[in-house]
Amino acid sequence: MPAFAAEPHALRFATEEWPPFFSSSLPGNGLTGTLIGAVATRMGLATRIDYFPWKRAMEVGLHDVGYAGVVALIRNPEREKICYFSSAVGSRQTVLAYLKDKPVTPAALTELQAVRIGTVGGYSYGEPFDALARGGTLTIEAAISDEINLRKLFARRFGAIVIEKRMLRYLLAAERYTPADRARVGIADHLFPTRSVHVCFQHTRQGLEQQQAFDQAARAVDLSRIERDYWRGLRVASGEPTTP
Repeated sequence: MPAFAAEPHALRFATEEWPPFFSSSLPGNGLTGTLIGAVATRMGLATRIDYFPWKRAMEVGLHDVGYAGVVALIRNPEREKICYFSSAVGSRQTVLAYLKDKPVTPAALTELQAVRIGTVGGYSYGEPFDALARGGTLTIEAAISDEINLRKLFARRFGAIVIEKRMLRYLLAAERYTPADRARVGIADHLFPTRSVHVCFQHTRQGLEQQQAFDQAARAVDLSRIERDYWRGLRVASGEPTTP
């Protein structure tokens, strides 16, 4: 019997508030929370998701024995060393967002040297971007949330921000932003590939057993259908930023 069967009622994960993907205020703890919950149900388990600032979520989820892991992460070589990744539980499309009256439309990431870019501390935006940022080719400033970065973009503190496309749409749908505000924002969506996200189970024997059981259960769950139904139920307001 797997080691985690000693706690049969719930898989406990750490993450941050990141609506619409994870939020205690959304049905099922958000879209990705709902997908993970559906797989756990197939395993005969519930899920419990606790919310922290992102860096703290990584520390707690990966090292506290009361947790199964962190949700949901993009795979990269560095992270492969610290956890066992599940099969995909959704995807993320990173975009570069800017104000249309001062467009930022590079053909490649290397053309962004003169642009001050807002990011979120602790996030990975893919190895090409991350490497340019580490090497100082790109001028970035890390904030604690995408919402703060969006406000700084409107205040012209940044020339552009890096953000997930559906997250941007969700933030702009809030009442604080008007249709005119939404119309001011443009995106460049050709700089980053769409990437899958995964549950990051602790790098322990129990974590490996949990990851293997999770993947087996996930094969029997129609995650694509659940995702389509969730978006229809959420009904995020229109006004998505457009590409140039």
